[in-house]
Amino acid sequence: MWNWIKSLFQKKRIQMKNIVLFGPPGAGKGTQAEVLKEKYRLIHLSTGDMFRYNIKNETTLGALAKSYTSKGHLVPDSVTNEMLKAEVERHLEKQPNGFIFDGYPRTKDQAKVLGEFLKEKDTAVAAMVALEVDDEILVQRLLERGKTSGRPDDANEAVIRERIAEYYRKTDILKEYYMTQDKYFGVDGVGAVDAITERLSEVIDKL
Repeated sequence: MWNWIKSLFQKKRIQMKNIVLFGPPGAGKGTQAEVLKEKYRLIHLSTGDMFRYNIKNETTLGALAKSYTSKGHLVPDSVTNEMLKAEVERHLEKQPNGFIFDGYPRTKDQAKVLGEFLKEKDTAVAAMVALEVDDEILVQRLLERGKTSGRPDDANEAVIRERIAEYYRKTDILKEYYMTQDKYFGVDGVGAVDAITERLSEVIDKL
């Protein structure tokens, strides 16, 4: 009887819809993540939110991360990986339908770590879904956002273009990584929020 229950639990885990959501700055990734998590009852894990939470609450990992950021250094993958794992572990107890990974992985090594970790939990990344938007549209969106966001990196066109270029440099590697597993899906990120959500849903519904 116990083995039967265990097999059902493992089957649910494997069928979890774990989505790596990607998109260049200004693509509307954050907006779509909020909509999708409600629609599919997924846990939204944002790397930025995780760092802020751990640093604010002075956790061991937060203190370690702050020791790097306070000096202007990048936080090592090892710290980010452990922070991500801790968040997944915490939410797995609620038996969610899956996760939306937002801002992670950013490197091929992180993608491998995520894959191996999820495998240990009897589940896997179902897809990497990337919002695709023309660069010039992105630049205009961010410049417009900069008028109200208060973020200096949204007000400088040269900085914006470098941020977009950096995204592509990193994403190309991850795109290839997930394409070899038939898990990469590009989605048109231009148009009304509802229309973009519908396009994303067409991909997610088939997973």
